[in-house]
Amino acid sequence: MERNLQQTYSVPVESLVTRHRVLRNTYWLLALSMVPTILGAWLGVQFKFAFFSGSPVIGFIAFLAIAFGFFYAIEKTKNSGLGVAVLLGFTFFMGLMLTRLISFTLGFSNGAPLIMTAFGGTAAIFGAMATIATVSKRDFSGMGKWLFAGVLVILVAAAANIFLQMPALYLAISVIAIAIFSAYILYDVQQIINGGETNYISATLRIYLDVYNIFVNLLSLLGIVGGSRD
Repeated sequence: MERNLQQTYSVPVESLVTRHRVLRNTYWLLALSMVPTILGAWLGVQFKFAFFSGSPVIGFIAFLAIAFGFFYAIEKTKNSGLGVAVLLGFTFFMGLMLTRLISFTLGFSNGAPLIMTAFGGTAAIFGAMATIATVSKRDFSGMGKWLFAGVLVILVAAAANIFLQMPALYLAISVIAIAIFSAYILYDVQQIINGGETNYISATLRIYLDVYNIFVNLLSLLGIVGGSRD
């Protein structure tokens, strides 16, 4: 009888241990990924890094091409230590891509406090959403297709606003993006908890993108409504 009980419960217990390990490794790698991101942003500001600043359309296309190239490389190497290196290389690139926004924000007299507020706000949102995903009994898996559709809408609107240059649309995109990527944290963290994602490198990439997009749009929003030139 004891042997039967062990056979019955060994698989669920082993699965639970694996899920906790993936979640723990994901959080550690997510924290580590902030280092090259900050380094990339700092170097970008120091050396005035410009990514196709003269042609926003080409810059947007080039960014997507490089980003998807990284996504492909991370997917191919996610089961080895090389995957960690590729992921950290991607986060360094994303840090460089913050150069324009960080430099613009630092042009405000209260630029540094705005950046710290955006960082703190992003951390608070992540903490709240990750906690809800961990303790809630609700199933958030059905949100996936709607959130993906929302991201596509944001991309189309952002691309259109390169030509339209409408401040109201930019503001709306930022607010909607914060809401969508906050909800994505719920979805992505619960995917790990429920066993839907078993690779911590892939999980880190997803949650990193959630956090990154929340920070970017929150900082943009704070700059619009609270930036001061005095």
